[in-house]
Amino acid sequence: MKSYLNFETEIKDLENELEKLKDPFNQEGLSEVDTQKISSTQNEIDEKLKKIYSNLDPWQTTMVARHEDRPKAKFFIDNLFDDFISLSGDRYYGEDKSVLTGFAKFNGKSVLVIGQEKGEDLDSRIERNFGMMRPEGYRKTIRLMNLANKFNIPIISFVDTPGAYPGVGAEERGQAEAIAKSIECCMELKVPTIAIIIGEGGSGGAIALASSNKVLMLENAIYSVISPEGCATILWRDPKKMLDAAKAMKLSAKDLLNLKVIDEIIEEPIGGAHRDRDIILSNVRLALTKNLNYFYESSPEEIINERKNKFLKIGRSDGFMTSTEDFSTLTIRKNNFDKILKSKKVLSAIVGGLILISFILFMLI
Repeated sequence: MKSYLNFETEIKDLENELEKLKDPFNQEGLSEVDTQKISSTQNEIDEKLKKIYSNLDPWQTTMVARHEDRPKAKFFIDNLFDDFISLSGDRYYGEDKSVLTGFAKFNGKSVLVIGQEKGEDLDSRIERNFGMMRPEGYRKTIRLMNLANKFNIPIISFVDTPGAYPGVGAEERGQAEAIAKSIECCMELKVPTIAIIIGEGGSGGAIALASSNKVLMLENAIYSVISPEGCATILWRDPKKMLDAAKAMKLSAKDLLNLKVIDEIIEEPIGGAHRDRDIILSNVRLALTKNLNYFYESSPEEIINERKNKFLKIGRSDGFMTSTEDFSTLTIRKNNFDKILKSKKVLSAIVGGLILISFILFMLI
């Protein structure tokens, strides 16, 4: 049974009508299919979907990103990769089922695949902890990322989580330290890393795996430091103000691309990724192929510098720096103002001028 969002009421009515038209024998007095009516109804559905989804506000985008029928990480892993071998455990505490990890083949080449998995039904969602990773999950990914780095294997991550699990046990086992170590590991890798935000990219739970050379994002996904409800609760003490929070947070793919937080938007079918899984699968495959080929002849130093420069450039485009192309050397560069201050003659003149101005002001008073 299809699931509809609260702004899709008209779509629901039209699709129910379409189902009846396709099966007229269940209706009294009808005995043949009205193909013309079916065609016109389908066109009307397509037009309404196009109109609605071209004007989504940030909160509606959040609802689409959380849609229960939206393709999850397991779907992409099963259909994009060959010979996937799942690996488990962090070698410290245990297994975290909220993240799938393992080596696989993509276009005939070895890759490490990491996928935050929410689950498809209630039982699997509880088992997967709704995609909220615990410390052992991050430590498992660190272990495997270091292994991939050792054998020069690219890393592909599918990000889809409301955030890291905030339970007492997770905090006692070092949740913050595990996230920080995962970010550090991602930044030090000498192999290409590609992260795709397929649904929710929430807080440090997402950044721990999305500190990558290329951060791609599905058109109707979200990526933010906190959920809109959490932000509204903190700022206004009212979780119902999530629309205002969502607008202010700039969590949509278009906003984040303008801010250069992400590198590319992967187009979704009209009505969201859940409406045509074949199309979204094809689009993700093309994006992965293109970005992996981009790093095919890059050296480890070039890969590390590009990743470092990418994150150092975020937020600097409107600043005072004249060039933001290369931050690989982080030494402080002296400017002409420093030279002026070090000139004794100029410094003496400045001090003398200040004394003279102070004396004139004192006499006038």
